[in-house]
Amino acid sequence: MIFVTGGTGFIGSRLLFDLTEGGKPVRALKRKTSVIPSFLRDRNIEWVEGDVLHVGALEEAMQGAQKVYHCAAMVSLANRERRQMYRVNIQGTANVVNLCLALGVEKLAHVSSVAGLGREKDGKFITEKTLFDYDEQNWAYGISKYESECEVWRGVAEGLNAVVINPTIVLADKDWSQGSGRMFGVVKKGMRFYTPGANGYVDVRDVSSCLIALMENGASGERFIINAENRSYREVFSAIAGALGKPQPSFQLKRWMLEIAWRANLVYALITGKEPLISKDAVKAGFRETRYSNEKIKKATGIHFIPLEQTIRDIVNEHEVHH
Repeated sequence: MIFVTGGTGFIGSRLLFDLTEGGKPVRALKRKTSVIPSFLRDRNIEWVEGDVLHVGALEEAMQGAQKVYHCAAMVSLANRERRQMYRVNIQGTANVVNLCLALGVEKLAHVSSVAGLGREKDGKFITEKTLFDYDEQNWAYGISKYESECEVWRGVAEGLNAVVINPTIVLADKDWSQGSGRMFGVVKKGMRFYTPGANGYVDVRDVSSCLIALMENGASGERFIINAENRSYREVFSAIAGALGKPQPSFQLKRWMLEIAWRANLVYALITGKEPLISKDAVKAGFRETRYSNEKIKKATGIHFIPLEQTIRDIVNEHEVHH
């Protein structure tokens, strides 16, 4: 039996869709407040209510699992949620690892993030060997993902068969008001600005394919960056604008502008109690040129990544159908 945590999230839900296409018995963990995506409601999935922080319920849910995909995680830029994010991402992963060891699970595939990797200088590509460094450039989410990986490596040292994936920015047709979907939302509203940075991008369908391939092949005790292409933010926003029939971004923001903006937005958030729309960490990321190597995952799986422009067109077309 296959067990998946975070089954209602956008990586976990796509993974469940692909797993059930193969007709395999799948059990998925969901929190009581989570909503099952409509495209999974007629799938052969045994849904179990629980939480990675509640060991008793988690142990009961994992009974009989041979393969475990750990997709559950918390992402937040709000400083007030930092402690809870550490608990979910680090302690939650530790609980999954401990139960995999105790229950004799055959293999664990853990979804981390490139936020848990280090940074290369002088324009070099970041690889799986780029070491994480605790410094002022790292944000709370990155620390939580790095330390969650440490729990997996601790499990490997204790005999667990496991792999870790580090996706770049994952693109999928999801809520356009949050996460990577926010890029589509702001462009649709006519945003004409961009920052000079660059990052890696990957289609959620490719993330799911890589997860399944790594679970099924002989990979063990290794991490894999999942990245289709490295693109500048201007290129990505331009591609989204083209797919939406909107004007191309034409004004490059200066760093000092966003430094003022995130401080003003923080004051507004403190007054209103709402989550900030922009943060100090987001400003840093927007001006950082980061590029990731995908040679290892291509060699391990033979994957041919979906081109970024196709991913963007598919997301826009899917969104228009359902909205």
